Amino acid sequence: MRTCFLLIGREPRRVGLTSAIRRKSWGNLTRRQERHSNLPPTSPASKYKEHEKSVTVEEIDGLQLVKKLAKDMERMFHNKAEAVRRLVEAAEDAHLEHEYNSDLEYEYFNAVLINEKDENGNYVELGKEFILEPNEHFNNLPVNISLSDVQIPTNKYNKDPAIVNGVSWSEELNKIFVDNFERDPSLIWQYFGSANGFFRQYPGIKWEPDENGVIAFDCRNRKWYIQAATSPKDVIILVDVSGSMKGLRMTIAKQTVSSILDTLGEDDFFNIIAYNEELQYVEPCLNDTLVQADRNNKEHFREHLDTLNAKGIGMLGFALTEAFILLNQFNNTGHGSTCSQAIMLVTDGAVDTYDTVFAKYNWPDRKVRIFAYLIGREAVFSENLKWMACANKGYFTQISTLADVQENVMEYLHVLSRPKVIDQEHDIVWTEAYIDSTLAAGSDRVLMTTIAMPVFSKKNETRTQGILLGVVGTDVPVKELLKVIPKYKLGVHGYAFAITNNGYVLTHPDLRPMYEEGKRRRKQNYNYKSVDLSELEWEDKDDILRNGMVNRKTGKFSMEVKKTVEKGKRVFVMTNDYYYTDIKGTPFSLGVALSRGHGKYFLQGNVTLEEGLHDLDHPDLSLMEEWNYCNTDIFPQYRNLFQLEAVKLFLSGKEPLLQCDKELIQEVLFDAVVTAPLEAYWTSLALNRSENADKGVEVSFLGTRTGLNRINLFVGQEQRTNQDFLSAQDRESIFTADHFPLWYRKSAEQLPGTFVYSIPFSTATENKSNVVTASTTVQLLDNRKSPVVAAVGIQMKLEFFQKKFWTASRQCASLDGKCTISCDDEIINCYLIDNNGFILVSENYDETGTFFGEVEGTVMNKLLMMGSFKRVTLYDYQAMCRTTVDNSDSAHSLLDPYYVFFAAIKWIMTELILFLVEFNLCSWWNSDFTVKAQRPQQVLQPCDTEYPAFVSERTIKETTGVINCEGCHKSFVIQQIPSSNLFMVVVDASCECTIGPITMERTEIMYIL
Repeated sequence: MRTCFLLIGREPRRVGLTSAIRRKSWGNLTRRQERHSNLPPTSPASKYKEHEKSVTVEEIDGLQLVKKLAKDMERMFHNKAEAVRRLVEAAEDAHLEHEYNSDLEYEYFNAVLINEKDENGNYVELGKEFILEPNEHFNNLPVNISLSDVQIPTNKYNKDPAIVNGVSWSEELNKIFVDNFERDPSLIWQYFGSANGFFRQYPGIKWEPDENGVIAFDCRNRKWYIQAATSPKDVIILVDVSGSMKGLRMTIAKQTVSSILDTLGEDDFFNIIAYNEELQYVEPCLNDTLVQADRNNKEHFREHLDTLNAKGIGMLGFALTEAFILLNQFNNTGHGSTCSQAIMLVTDGAVDTYDTVFAKYNWPDRKVRIFAYLIGREAVFSENLKWMACANKGYFTQISTLADVQENVMEYLHVLSRPKVIDQEHDIVWTEAYIDSTLAAGSDRVLMTTIAMPVFSKKNETRTQGILLGVVGTDVPVKELLKVIPKYKLGVHGYAFAITNNGYVLTHPDLRPMYEEGKRRRKQNYNYKSVDLSELEWEDKDDILRNGMVNRKTGKFSMEVKKTVEKGKRVFVMTNDYYYTDIKGTPFSLGVALSRGHGKYFLQGNVTLEEGLHDLDHPDLSLMEEWNYCNTDIFPQYRNLFQLEAVKLFLSGKEPLLQCDKELIQEVLFDAVVTAPLEAYWTSLALNRSENADKGVEVSFLGTRTGLNRINLFVGQEQRTNQDFLSAQDRESIFTADHFPLWYRKSAEQLPGTFVYSIPFSTATENKSNVVTASTTVQLLDNRKSPVVAAVGIQMKLEFFQKKFWTASRQCASLDGKCTISCDDEIINCYLIDNNGFILVSENYDETGTFFGEVEGTVMNKLLMMGSFKRVTLYDYQAMCRTTVDNSDSAHSLLDPYYVFFAAIKWIMTELILFLVEFNLCSWWNSDFTVKAQRPQQVLQPCDTEYPAFVSERTIKETTGVINCEGCHKSFVIQQIPSSNLFMVVVDASCECTIGPITMERTEIMYIL
């Protein structure tokens, strides 16, 4: 290896490349430690020492934690269920007292017509004045919290006697709506969906028709209504595809089948068989079973419906026989609903009654109900279909036009509800997660679950007939569930999640109900179904976690996981311990994930109330608004308070009604006290103009495990390059209900004392950012326990950061101060990349933020082969495709790591510069391995994808390499910048290789059926 003179000590020595770099690295690290150990006289070390004895580090008991959280959620769900029960009792009593009057005239508030006036300025009929005021609790929508109003589907007559009578007696629900809201101010929408089609909603709100003047919403077609009104069912749909079904009849038949599918939920199972003289399973691969009626399966069958063609002769007897045999076989497996079974017959007639088939397979028990839908206006064979339906405890209806489909399909629900009505089974049901469809266009869609219960007629003359009056319900936003979860006890990467008894996710931090571009995912419509847990915790190949939770067990499970951030561009590889149990009285199970290492420990400190209150008043301090320090929803006088205001009010002792988390507030006080000196320190830095003369550093920030923030601006808010950072507009940069800030999480995965630099990925098309964020965590070291208690950082202009880099790269440590080679030379390319391989600095500014492998694929490939970087394979089961832990061994006292607060900013501004000054390009570029040679001469659809991410190997500090190309040798060097996640890379630009780029492109996973 060739050598070069470097200035080491007083005299020049001849050293090799590796040795020289190693010496410089240790030299830099030593100087940094010396700077940290010589804090100025104004250091608040004495303040930390003052509280050290009160600090304890405790290990979190995951099982006890998840059991406590499940109990809290059980209590919350119970309160919602009680509100629904009160509505059921009021509705049934009101109907019992009401006498039906076919001539009844009753003025009510029609949700579409309220506040509407005619050309003369008079209110239209059913459109009286209805006061609406924006309410923050209801997404700032204009509502009336004193009254409900009534929505009626466009295809229903708003003066139909059945509707008018129902609206009249249901008016009694108004006072119960209001009383429920006063008892539990966290309630949102409450409603009654009538079996006649009208929908009474509280608080009252105005409904707007679509551009065609239509309101398609029908409460009877909603998941919550269907689940509450009926029991789980196994259904086989028989579709007549004989020659007589050609034309409009086939169109109506397909729409009828599609509408039947709409009424099926995740607790139901189904299959579709088309028949003429032959039997044709709509999905041939599923000809011996029934499938769960989840949205994916229903959409799959709908696509196959389009392939059906009418021809031949209809042999209904064979179809009925096949349906009965299949239902019996499936029931014997124990996999179905085990409650109700039905055959839906969609045909234009039947030439026989097929009583021999029924006698053989269904009589005398009549376990399978027959629902007959006669397609077309002719009624030649209607009597046979009526007889079949009535003889098998079913229902007959005729569908003549497409407009008749939905109303007639819904009739079967009333029949299936009769056993529940007769037995007075007031079962509470909880739906899977779905998107609220009642909000105004452009409003943020809210992910929620609904608690619902059926309402029955209690009149003696109708009780034996089993008359369902409707369903009452209330919505529970998923964010309400998150309020009972103490995020501060889950640690940096910890989280809680809940699933249904079908394995579908109710809440999980990785659930993406919306697309990145803000568009609604095609996998979701108003009947949105959450994804399965196995699609989010996909590393659990054997579904151990999922099966344990679906079976409502209590237990623990551990596995290595790969958690992605920034749209999958970065990945954390860690080991999670999962704890799970069921939520009593609901179909849900709750899980908690704690990351091994620092995520298993919790710091507890203690300070006086006086100290804490004093330091809470600092202007740079704020608290996380989505965390539940105090419950401000219970009483109206507290609803407009910020969390910090509520905490101060609680600590004053003057508000006994205010309910707060005392343990969390105690830790907030401790964090406020021990971080208070930062305000003065940051102020002194701001006053010292030499530290930031060109205003390159714009903001410094601190976040603690309790959601406490301290923010200091070095420039005016209007002068900040990224004004969304640390605000609600950039949720990744703040504490939210389900995650810590991104800069906090990234720092926690580095060695203690390591600073993490990154360029935020923009949502803009060009994906460019103009700022660099640098942060580091604070870990309290107590033997082997090392909880991450805080993170501190700055954000600076990218231009400022890159200017510092290029200035330093031009300096040389040779005797005469002249460099024989620098990053300005055309024969080399210099890069600064992070631990995930993204470029922070490049001679070509357009490459900033780009993955290094796309620019230098040859070098990246070599780094992967040498083990300097490793490829991590990831999967995304919520994608859209286009079609055509280490611990320090230093002997610090428990609170010593807090000192990093006061050295952080100076280190960020000096450590990088020191490294670059001493990184002499001459020391390696003129080495023997440098060989001179002549340079040689689309529509988005849901899908599953596989894609790579890249992570640097921590143990490799420097690497040199030579790549054999065609006609030349390409050399490079990469060295880690001490105490950071950055790497300096210098590449021979005179040798070009034909190896293509290494990209992070996603590949769609294609499944073979």
